[in-house]
Amino acid sequence: MIEDILFQLELGLPQVVLGLVNGAFYALLSLGLAVIFGMLNVINFAHGAQFMMGAFVAWMLLAWGGIGYWWALVLSPLIVGAFGIVIEKLLISRLYKLDHLYGLLLTFGLALIIEGVFRNQFGSSGLPYSPPESLGGPPVDLGFMFLPKYRLWVVVASLVVSLATWLVIEKTRLGAYLRAATENAALVQAFGVNVPRMVTLTYAAGVALAAFAGVLAAPIYSVNPQMGSSLIITVFAVVVIGGMGSILGSVLTGFGLGLVEGLAKVFYPEASSTVIFVIMAIVLLARPAGLFGRA
Repeated sequence: MIEDILFQLELGLPQVVLGLVNGAFYALLSLGLAVIFGMLNVINFAHGAQFMMGAFVAWMLLAWGGIGYWWALVLSPLIVGAFGIVIEKLLISRLYKLDHLYGLLLTFGLALIIEGVFRNQFGSSGLPYSPPESLGGPPVDLGFMFLPKYRLWVVVASLVVSLATWLVIEKTRLGAYLRAATENAALVQAFGVNVPRMVTLTYAAGVALAAFAGVLAAPIYSVNPQMGSSLIITVFAVVVIGGMGSILGSVLTGFGLGLVEGLAKVFYPEASSTVIFVIMAIVLLARPAGLFGRA
């Protein structure tokens, strides 16, 4: 029996590695959600729509402006992040003293509006977006499978950005101000820190992370208005398992659950689409604050 399991695992290793690619997107998206919730106490249900916007902005930069992938990785998060600043100033800033449910309802409505606008403008069939030539060509030989260079790049880029975000929040003075502002905004403001501006830029940073993930996803998935809504429920489950507001928990849980999903596709494919939600139910029963969250 053990030999059969090992043989099946060997055959399924490519699927496990592809699960790691999905985990890279889970990690980046849940990281943005954790930053926004941990610092602003807002459940940003528009995160999937902002992920989709990042992919569409990259497509528009290429189709309408001739601006390629590498510049889109920089410009798309900045453009979508600027949109996030407008949303935070006009709408979300009014909800900070209210129950979390109001923020959830507002951002859910925003997600529907954004998705509807893009569906009306571009349709639902999806638009192609090719990876850069430098990440094309022959796939990388991992010994047990050939992995396209672009998918390997997605995992590496996600790891680097996730680690950099965690270091900024946990190991820098700016991160210390952010964490202090969540506990006592008035005290931090008394030290001369512009807390409202810092909160606005924090929301913009979380939105920019979603847009960055959208640019990474554009060459793998077709660019379409539903690409965010199909991921966001799973990403929320990842955040709940890791712990709402836990930066490191979101990253580790995102990659870990991507691998679990890949293993499920090898040993029990029928459960691959639900295994994350089963794990979420078990974690909520055993540890309601999440694996890395604080009670």
